[in-house]
Amino acid sequence: MEVNSVIIQENIEKAKKGDQVAFTFLLDFFWNEVYGFMLKRTENETDTEDIVIETFAKAFDKIATYNPEYGFNTWLIAIAKNVHIDMLRKKKSSLFIEMNDEEDHQAYSVADESNSAEDELIIEQNLAQLLQYIKQLKPAYQEVIQMRYFQEMTYQEMAEQINEPLNNIKIKLLRAKKLLAEIISGK
Repeated sequence: MEVNSVIIQENIEKAKKGDQVAFTFLLDFFWNEVYGFMLKRTENETDTEDIVIETFAKAFDKIATYNPEYGFNTWLIAIAKNVHIDMLRKKKSSLFIEMNDEEDHQAYSVADESNSAEDELIIEQNLAQLLQYIKQLKPAYQEVIQMRYFQEMTYQEMAEQINEPLNNIKIKLLRAKKLLAEIISGK
């Protein structure tokens, strides 16, 4: 066994016990490989970044199920493929719905497709509730969520604005999303 594989296995074992430093090591070590693989498949940097972040989030949530008989990178790539397939299904179903809406519009000549007052109120209430959840996060996590999802900044833009390494931004966003999901689900 070469040195790298020993270090990787040690970090996997630590990560299984919840060691954040080990998670960071694994993310840093495998990020470029998973990112490069997915970029070839998607040919879209934004989609690739989202897929890779989601891949590591799922991998860290399910790390106890990792079978050391297989390469960790192989396991990550398999997860990434599934995340990509899920993303394509969501895009396809939303495209299908949009096509039906357009056909419905033509068939029924609906005069006004704008949101009703009730729709606007529901949207505002959901956004207000989401903002309340976000405010429960530490300020550093609030900042990355706000930059990524409200200002729609790239990871690189975020790194430059906060003046932190790109990998720190990726890890911070990964943790922020996980903590936000826990807050929303009431854990």
